[in-house]
Amino acid sequence: MKKAVMLINDTTYAFNLRSAIIEKLISENFEVVVVGQLLKHQDKLKAMGARLIGVETGRHGTNPFSDLQLMNTYKKILKTERPDVVLSYNIKPNVYGGMVCQQLKIPYLPNVTGLGTPVENPGPLQKLTTRLYKVGVAGANCIFFQNSENQAFFENHRMMPKRAKVRLLPGSGVDLDAHPAFEYPEGDTIHFQYTSRILKEKGIDLYLAAAKAVHEKYPNTVFHICGGCDDERYIQILKEAQAAGYIVYHGQQKDMTSFLKQAACIVHPSYYPEGMSNVLLEGAASARPIIATDRAGCRETVEDGVTGFLIPIKDEQALIEALEKFMQMTPQQRKAMGLAGCAKMEREFDRKLVVQAYWEEIQAAMETEKWITKK
Repeated sequence: MKKAVMLINDTTYAFNLRSAIIEKLISENFEVVVVGQLLKHQDKLKAMGARLIGVETGRHGTNPFSDLQLMNTYKKILKTERPDVVLSYNIKPNVYGGMVCQQLKIPYLPNVTGLGTPVENPGPLQKLTTRLYKVGVAGANCIFFQNSENQAFFENHRMMPKRAKVRLLPGSGVDLDAHPAFEYPEGDTIHFQYTSRILKEKGIDLYLAAAKAVHEKYPNTVFHICGGCDDERYIQILKEAQAAGYIVYHGQQKDMTSFLKQAACIVHPSYYPEGMSNVLLEGAASARPIIATDRAGCRETVEDGVTGFLIPIKDEQALIEALEKFMQMTPQQRKAMGLAGCAKMEREFDRKLVVQAYWEEIQAAMETEKWITKK
């Protein structure tokens, strides 16, 4: 039996965004080992047939000793498991897992799921991280990118290996079976939906300010927020905004179905360096119009004026104007915009396209390894 090891930040990410690839590999008679922090959905991954190995990646840490320990942990695991191919996601698995795969001569396929703040923002940390990333992907059989801007960043900063094989994916894709188109909501109350971790870079301040301004002008609007928050300052801000009556904060939600069904529009004014926004993919697949930032990871999901509206980064006034523009549309226009977004997801972002690309590159990587071994 062939074996694939998946190096990843955690089991939550593995199940939510990579379960289709795991299912494909298992259906092709692969043993699949998921290596990452053991968080949610462990039982579901095991029920699919995956084996789990718990590893704390320290995803936000910058301690070089911890990173060296992570690299040594990966080396022990991969020496023991001896996989035929390694799939890696997120920065540290890509960097340190990639280095180990080169040492052990294991075919590997890193996926650049977003640059992250240390890579995107100029400074000493960027210089260090770009150098590490360059080394980490140097021997990759194929590098997957989720948007063309991230790919261009690698090229412009000379992080790309010579003669590198590169494939551009539609993000993680969207599971169209799990996220079907919903009937567009009727009634006079217009519900806007913001879904994200509560972070400044995810545009929460912009959303709160715009919600206050638009709700004052259009009292029939409700601005919803779903997402975990571990920042006491923001918890207090959200409480005050809810008490003032212009937002409703629901905390972190496991199932977004009811929120998507009631939403007239998905709002995502993020300027976080993400690969591709799954919030927007799932919202558009549900046949909801989108208002999003005109930046990599967001703009790819929206056709401005057709499936939603794009706004400049960090532009509060532009967000207010886009929301007011949406309020001035007829229900039929809003519904048509949502259906156009759903059609775009079916055309360009079906998760089956991602799985097919992976399967092609896994087969190619293993064929290359056979040829090198014979030689």
